[in-house]
Amino acid sequence: MTSTQGAKTILHPVTDLAKAKPVYAALLGVEPMADSPYYVGFEAEGQQIGLVPNSDMTAPIAYWHVADIEAKIQEITTAGGTLKDAPKDVGGGRLVATLTDPDGNILGILQDPS
Repeated sequence: MTSTQGAKTILHPVTDLAKAKPVYAALLGVEPMADSPYYVGFEAEGQQIGLVPNSDMTAPIAYWHVADIEAKIQEITTAGGTLKDAPKDVGGGRLVATLTDPDGNILGILQDPS
């Protein structure tokens, strides 16, 4: 099995970016590093916290960083997990995918470009 590099990215669904942004800035003590109508991202203490408006997410999703997303998907599905969303490039070569555990909990995995 391959290890992860930790859960370094957590995405939060929000309905109103303008209202959510100052709350997360106050929580994290930093201003956003990315600020667009479709995503606001913060970097705090090695964590990336993202606000995602108008998504189908119903709860925050932690993304575990991995070196090889395809290998990790294979390991998780072999162990009994189910692929929910296949890997997709979300910009700059960053790949994300989601799986579910046997109870339906969502597991996010993320591979940054080499």
